[in-house]
Amino acid sequence: MTDQLRAIIFDLDGTLYVDRALGREIHLSACRYIAEVRGVMPAQAELLVKQTKERLSADLGYRVSLTRTCTELGADIRELHRHFCEDITPEAFLGRDERVVTLLQRLGTPYELYLYTNNNLCLSDRIMRLIGIEGMFRRVFTIEDSWRPKPDREVLEEMLREIGCTAQECLFVGDRYDVDLMLPREMGAQVFLSTAVEELLKLETMTWRSQ
Repeated sequence: MTDQLRAIIFDLDGTLYVDRALGREIHLSACRYIAEVRGVMPAQAELLVKQTKERLSADLGYRVSLTRTCTELGADIRELHRHFCEDITPEAFLGRDERVVTLLQRLGTPYELYLYTNNNLCLSDRIMRLIGIEGMFRRVFTIEDSWRPKPDREVLEEMLREIGCTAQECLFVGDRYDVDLMLPREMGAQVFLSTAVEELLKLETMTWRSQ
């Protein structure tokens, strides 16, 4: 980390919590929605999602998100996330994680904390409340701010303008390099890849002013 670091921008799902069962439920919910859109059985929709994600990733040269994949298959992004909000129950999977709460409390004194997620506001609010981190961010940016999923340069540039930081003054934290971190790094930001809470907890020891 550098002395000019002012803000830490976190992804949510898979970063501030990791729950494979909930991740699977989100994936299956998307497949159920695609089944309705395409007029096929859910098992066929799941295969379509898999094949389309692989094709897009090969064509673009980086791994794409579930939202991006679904829009390629004809999903209306607003309807997709309305479906997620009605169909998914994070309360069945998540609980408060004191380790993450304490980490954000400590980092929130020397740094400005933000959240930037491809999830919608409804589910993001419920998830943050369940894991105990609601209200710990200066601003929460969701898919609903632009209806354009990560990675998107224009969305990222607008977000940086809003928070009043340059890319060089920010640290982006996420669990998917291609989706969460590759573009910020190209723009000059510092990045931290975390795929488990145990990895996330190391973040405090890597910052200059966290004590």
